Amino acid sequence: MADTPTATAPNVSVEAPLWRALVGYRLLTTAYATGVFLYHHDTYGRPLVGVVYLAVLVCWTLATLRHVSSAERCTPVFLGCDFSLGVGGILLTPVADTTGAVNPSLPTIWVAGPVLALAIKHGWRWAAGASLVVGAANVLEEGGLTRDTVHNVLLVTVASIGIGYVVEVARASEHTLAEALKVEAATRERERLARDIHDNVLQVLAMVQRRGTEIGGGAAEIGRLAGEQEVALRSLVSTGPTAADAARDVAGSEYGSGAGAGGEVTRDLAELLAARAGTAVTFAGPGSPVAMPERAARMTDAAVAAALDNVRQHAGESASAWILLEDEPDAVLVTVRDDGPGVAAGRLAAAEREGRMGVSLSIVGRLHEVGGTAEVVSIPGQGTEVELRVPK
Repeated sequence: MADTPTATAPNVSVEAPLWRALVGYRLLTTAYATGVFLYHHDTYGRPLVGVVYLAVLVCWTLATLRHVSSAERCTPVFLGCDFSLGVGGILLTPVADTTGAVNPSLPTIWVAGPVLALAIKHGWRWAAGASLVVGAANVLEEGGLTRDTVHNVLLVTVASIGIGYVVEVARASEHTLAEALKVEAATRERERLARDIHDNVLQVLAMVQRRGTEIGGGAAEIGRLAGEQEVALRSLVSTGPTAADAARDVAGSEYGSGAGAGGEVTRDLAELLAARAGTAVTFAGPGSPVAMPERAARMTDAAVAAALDNVRQHAGESASAWILLEDEPDAVLVTVRDDGPGVAAGRLAAAEREGRMGVSLSIVGRLHEVGGTAEVVSIPGQGTEVELRVPK
């Protein structure tokens, strides 16, 4: 029964491409570390140490690809083991390369993979700490600071901190967007409910108050209570939601279920508006059907009904109204005109400030929901004209 589509946060996280890239990085660097070892295997003093380590590295990498496919699967236990394997390979290098003839460590650039995983999972602070540990391991393996060691450590540190910072900013942006969409959804649902309340409940309460005052006696007390409830209800529907209200309203409302009409189903607006014609209402439109998306047609028809209700309420039962439907090339134009006394300048804005949301919600709000516009032109003594324009 909802009139508006659900506003939801995007389901695809900015982190997903980073995790996919990390999977590819681990595979490529594993192949690279294996290739470097095979190329220099005759140079190692204890090549068997390198063979055992790289066999473990290859098996570990292939067996844990699933763990680096998402943040949920990249558990702290896995990160600890992964990082330990990389740092352990660096410290094990002097045992395999007893002469120090081979420059790269056994895991080579594979060791940056665990650091990047920490950056994506926990942010730049963890990445910075892990980079410093890797750097200290490289210094111990080399026996001191060298130009290559400094370059490698800086490269890993800058890359991991940069990625970690970008991920943190992206997460904050996604959270802000989700909260904003919740507020927007709750606001639009509150406006929809306010329109329905205005079209039905508030008008009934106003009529009870008016008739009770006219009758007098016990009915006057009922009218007074109805008037108090009308004021309280107008205040409620004209109050915007807070962020906390938004989350609660969206979670419990029918609007949050995503129900709504799609653009594939069409409705003849001329047929809907023609049904509004009567003794005091004249309809004029094209001879052919005016097909519109069903939701847009229903919202436009409801806005016209609200305009006619305003004519009856403010211009009186004897006032006449005319509905003109025009099917233009780029839009559908509906004009509702009456011969009532008109509205004084500034009265509509004052009514909205007082909580009387008939025009702003029941007419302008409905057209805004379907991407249209509504304009009210009134000259005291010359009637009121409401122009509704819905783009195709």
